[in-house]
Amino acid sequence: MIEESTEVVFNKRVAGNTFFMGYRSDPMANEAGPGQFVMMQVRSGIDPLLRRPFSILGVNGDVLLILYRVVGHGTAILSEKKPGDFVQVLGPLGKGFALPCEAVYPILVAGGMGIAPLIFLSLNLARKDQQFLAGYGISPEVVPLDQLGIRGLSPAIATEDGSQGHHGRVTELLESVLLSAKEKPPAIFTCGPLPMLKAVSRIALGQNIPCQVSLESNMACGVGACQGCAVKKAPDSIKPYAHVCRDGPVFDAKTLDWEVI
Repeated sequence: MIEESTEVVFNKRVAGNTFFMGYRSDPMANEAGPGQFVMMQVRSGIDPLLRRPFSILGVNGDVLLILYRVVGHGTAILSEKKPGDFVQVLGPLGKGFALPCEAVYPILVAGGMGIAPLIFLSLNLARKDQQFLAGYGISPEVVPLDQLGIRGLSPAIATEDGSQGHHGRVTELLESVLLSAKEKPPAIFTCGPLPMLKAVSRIALGQNIPCQVSLESNMACGVGACQGCAVKKAPDSIKPYAHVCRDGPVFDAKTLDWEVI
């Protein structure tokens, strides 16, 4: 875990209210893994008081990459950062994805901004047999990977309004993929809104498919001190609660109590 003032290399709008930022930090870039996140202070002072959590999309040399959507005061401030500006960052934080072995067929399921850590995972896998699915509400929300400088990665898209790709939810694409015969047993990796994660976990657990879930949560500290991101664990767990920032954000789906979360 590193805390430092980092230089913004670029910060550009790539879709709707979605922005792509790169900031320079050689030590963070060297340590970052798929599924981890950073806590960013969007400007000095006490307005806003708290840091914001952002999933790591990837690294490019000594530049760490994040993807974010402007949804409030803090991210609006962040969207105004220019190359050469400095932001205070703490990271990389949390427990990331455990990479699958060659004996399984990886299926990556993203919802909305949950695509960021799965892009990082997909690029680390670098496997032709992986399946990448991404769901959005409407086509203006779709993140164009070419604008992120990513080549050779083409997720199957689902939009709930049918304006791009499959008309419906990304879980419908997942069920279709699982119905097709594969030589290897599947393993699911997912990140996105909670209702989608519940649906994906229900599918995975119902078919006894290994599933790693990256939870999205509001965080105040990012290191487990404030206890604000507690989630209920499965009834047979030794400890009743886990904390997304410290014990996650990536969890084995079967260790969480999806009836309570």
